[in-house]
Amino acid sequence: QVQLVESGGESVQSGGSLRLSCETSLYIYSSYCMGWFGQAPGKEREGVARIATGSGNTYYADSVKGRFTISQDNAKNTVYLQMNSLKPGDTAMYYCAAATGGCGFRWYRRDSFNYWGQGTQVTVS
Repeated sequence: QVQLVESGGESVQSGGSLRLSCETSLYIYSSYCMGWFGQAPGKEREGVARIATGSGNTYYADSVKGRFTISQDNAKNTVYLQMNSLKPGDTAMYYCAAATGGCGFRWYRRDSFNYWGQGTQVTVS
């Protein structure tokens, strides 16, 4: 069974930083799209960032550009989301997602990903 396990979420003050981790059972040096999504209560799960693991190409939602950075560690099969200059609007459950075959133009859609983690809560006050 494919496993994605997120960690690193916690409560922080505005302007603070967190690094979320997504440990996977996938060989992410292969051709996968790895994404981070955020979901606030009562809202749709939205794409935050993604990385095409084969090329290292990254993409970000406009709301987090310049503040968040997605990266990968192939040796650890782990994807990270470095979150800087956090704002209350960033408060959400953050989910790691994986898709086979690389990233498409509609990476930000939930149905573009095959596998999901359980989520880790980020609260910014």
